[in-house]
Amino acid sequence: LLTVPPQIMNISSDVTVNEGSSVTLLCLAIGRPEPTVTWRHLSVKDGQGFVSEDEYLEISDIKRDQSGEYECSALNDVAAPDVRKVKITVNYPPYISKARNTGVSVGQKGILSCEASAVPTAEFQWFKEDTRLATGLDGLRIENRGHISTLTFFNVSEKDYGNYTCVATNKLGNTNASITLYGPGAVIDGVNSASRALACLWLSGTLFAHFFIKF
Repeated sequence: LLTVPPQIMNISSDVTVNEGSSVTLLCLAIGRPEPTVTWRHLSVKDGQGFVSEDEYLEISDIKRDQSGEYECSALNDVAAPDVRKVKITVNYPPYISKARNTGVSVGQKGILSCEASAVPTAEFQWFKEDTRLATGLDGLRIENRGHISTLTFFNVSEKDYGNYTCVATNKLGNTNASITLYGPGAVIDGVNSASRALACLWLSGTLFAHFFIKF
């Protein structure tokens, strides 16, 4: 009886979709005996996730953690399986994953940091009240590197203290977080920072003003 090694003849191209969309991947293979076709998700955190034992892989309401490489394997025990890969990119709007209040004395260097997860990568803007900030304005520097944006004060003055807004934007939407630059003795969320400073501790806060002590 004639046997033919498995061969993938047609497979879907790489695809980019918005979160919540439906995706269907196709993998057609020939061989004798007829090969078994399976799909696996290669980008899951615990290694390789089995997804489907079928030529079609259907994902409805796709989530961001379902992005990555999917491997189609055609196997019929005649020879080694034929394997091909398809990449799915899932776009989603920004969400700010880290934004901490910072305490610094007058005359010192102060840095506010804002971290946002997004696909495509978010663009950042900084505001104080209604004024958009820019590098070179009153000794400020804004640096955007990937998913992190920093606002640096090279020589903090009293007028620099207050609330700042970090805005992260991509084509699917935007989000913002309020971050406070404060000085010694300032009371932030009912906690006096001077008492923390005496113990040589920094006080840091999250987006939701849940505070913790970082050594």
